[in-house]
Amino acid sequence: MKDEINLLLVDDEDDFRQILAKRLTRRGIHVRQAERGQKALQMQEQQPADIVILDFKMPGMGGLECLKKIKKMPGLTEVILLTGHADIHFGVEGIKAGAFDYLSKPVELDHLIRKIKQAHHKIKRLIGEKEAAAFKERVKRQMVVAERLAALGTMASGVAHEINNPLAVIQESAGWLQQILEQPEMQDMPRKKDFQKGLERIHNAVTRTGRITQQLLQAVKTQTKETADPSTFVEVDLIKLVQEAVSLVEPEAAMNQVTIELESDDPHPSAWSDPLQLLQVLLNLLSNSVHATQEGGRIIVCLKVSLEEVTIIVKDNGCGISEENLPRMFEPFFTTKEADQGTGMGLYVSWGIITSLGGLISVESELNQGTTFTISLPGNNGVKET
Repeated sequence: MKDEINLLLVDDEDDFRQILAKRLTRRGIHVRQAERGQKALQMQEQQPADIVILDFKMPGMGGLECLKKIKKMPGLTEVILLTGHADIHFGVEGIKAGAFDYLSKPVELDHLIRKIKQAHHKIKRLIGEKEAAAFKERVKRQMVVAERLAALGTMASGVAHEINNPLAVIQESAGWLQQILEQPEMQDMPRKKDFQKGLERIHNAVTRTGRITQQLLQAVKTQTKETADPSTFVEVDLIKLVQEAVSLVEPEAAMNQVTIELESDDPHPSAWSDPLQLLQVLLNLLSNSVHATQEGGRIIVCLKVSLEEVTIIVKDNGCGISEENLPRMFEPFFTTKEADQGTGMGLYVSWGIITSLGGLISVESELNQGTTFTISLPGNNGVKET
């Protein structure tokens, strides 16, 4: 949260309000003014203030009613009530209704500023606690996913090895039958073309299945590595990397009239990582986005870099993913594509690569609105000096 305090001063006494606003402004506090409770609520809806200083007694909507309505609004806003000396019990009512504190008029400026800073500190603390809780929840979900994927990977590895043996027998037998059909005495065999077509389908199916098992074994190999080989790490120019990935999917994107844009908050973003593995992940994410985005759609690759973290975001406005499918997006063999369009291994492999690079990958999506994949990698404060 920014250090500047955004304050809304609500009081029907114009002279008092103007003088107090000037004095607070001189102390570096950004002050907006409202003379009525209803006006204050409208201003809060348009641009919420961090702190509201609210007079208890005002014509029309009183301070207590206004306070209750402000506390029901989204966001974290603290309210300091102003009361007369004879209205202390109103201040107590305000505290019960959610006010941060109350002060009696005439207001002593330094005391008021201390209360404002205390209220602002409370807001920053609550935001910090909320962010920390959200981070813990994300890490917890990632750990659950990691454990489940590790178990699935171990099982899938065994399945892949078992499948490869009968696949070899099927492929060898199909090849043997093809050789028999090519013998001179088989030239006039009835329905020979049908047999050849059937053998071709067997060959294609075996090839496809073999490719799946190879992907699966490679993915499991990736998952079993706790970290990638540091010797493959270099300082990666992220803009060049994204441009290379975009150039590879651009023909398909152009055919579907899908535009791909690059945004970066840094003119020279970089990451200390393995460029080939990062390129593989980017290609997979961009390819998925192109397939999910309708004609005229848009894909944005956003780069954010700090010393602590490097973030790569791939966002599209495509068909989106249903809520029930989101938790399964990184599982092996899970896909929402047609059977002949995807093996369901791409995101599983991508998850393994990013994990081995010491990062996290997550997905957010809404049906008919689009999908956002976010990759978080360790920041450049870990780059070795040369």
